[in-house]
Amino acid sequence: MHSVIFLSAVCCLLSTVISCGYAIHTRASLPFHEIQIGIIENRTVEPKLQDKLYNALTDEFLRQGIAVHRGADYRLKGKIDRFELRVLSETSDVATEYEVIIKGEFTAAGPSGYVKELKDVGSPFIISFSAADNLTGLLALKELASDRAIRDMAQQIVAALIYR
Repeated sequence: MHSVIFLSAVCCLLSTVISCGYAIHTRASLPFHEIQIGIIENRTVEPKLQDKLYNALTDEFLRQGIAVHRGADYRLKGKIDRFELRVLSETSDVATEYEVIIKGEFTAAGPSGYVKELKDVGSPFIISFSAADNLTGLLALKELASDRAIRDMAQQIVAALIYR
């Protein structure tokens, strides 16, 4: 009797986990095992975004078990076309909280005519920071928020390529 109840509970638990939308992916289930990161254009006035995104993409691909090689059959390229520092709140006409917005468009291409376009990719989260008392502190916080937005963008790109 207890084993029947236990088995029923395990079956219910497994069906709940399976139906929740999560799935376990192995290296064998990845659509490709290596990729080449091509040119990433920075069409904004914010310097070095392309270098930061290249490094973040490399880290994220490696974290997901995908090697980054120059001669790989699959290739990713794209452009960052929007960098915005938006004021979220202010007091006495002085900005006290900011939001960093980074957006871009990317294309992955591979053998047998495989092409996947990713439009309007950015961080799905609001990346904000509060103003510092001095300009140096403000710039440091902006840099940290920009780095976080770039990492989030890289995660979105990699996830769109390997899980959808």
